[in-house]
Amino acid sequence: WMIGYLLEKGRMTEEELVLFRPSVCNRLDRNTSGIVTAGKSLAGLQALSRGFKERRFGKYYRCLVKGEIPEKKLVSGYLTKDGRKNQVTIRKSPVEGAAWIETEYRPVRIADGYTLLEIHLITGKPHQIRAHLASIGNPLVGDYKYGDRGFNDGYRTRFGIDSQLLHAYQITFPAIEGACAAVSGKTFTAKLPEKFQRMIRETAWEHGIQEALEVQH
Repeated sequence: WMIGYLLEKGRMTEEELVLFRPSVCNRLDRNTSGIVTAGKSLAGLQALSRGFKERRFGKYYRCLVKGEIPEKKLVSGYLTKDGRKNQVTIRKSPVEGAAWIETEYRPVRIADGYTLLEIHLITGKPHQIRAHLASIGNPLVGDYKYGDRGFNDGYRTRFGIDSQLLHAYQITFPAIEGACAAVSGKTFTAKLPEKFQRMIRETAWEHGIQEALEVQH
């Protein structure tokens, strides 16, 4: 679809595709919605990939989690992955093969029993947000891999939520020169999916529904 879009909008030609095919730079967990980036030139792809590796870009997510989180916090740990189960474990102490991770979060709105969070993903490992929050007792609503099945079942019945409510809603770029100059200093935001919006609309938030809805944009 990406290549079709670029051709349709006149941002690439068939001749250019012979030399290079656009490629995604960052990926999302299965059933996580939101922004992904791609390079439409080799130089752009390399510059974006380098920027992600060096953690120069701001990656922000929105999610709903079990429990009321009153304050902003930076949490860290060590992540190990079981490839056979496609599942990760978060540990407080290092073990062989573990990757250091950091996740920063702040509460946007609090309701009776759960919190709408903004996540600043500092490192970017598979399942990091889901597993990290679950490890501190605040699993994501709808996450059946790392979450609370009994808690999730109520939202499945009421809202049809059968996967994690996690949305990559914003990416910010610093001043950039060269191949990525077109996005220098810019911020891009993706609207929340309908099921996520509906749950926000039908929740009695701490400061009211309207204020909670405003954080979608």
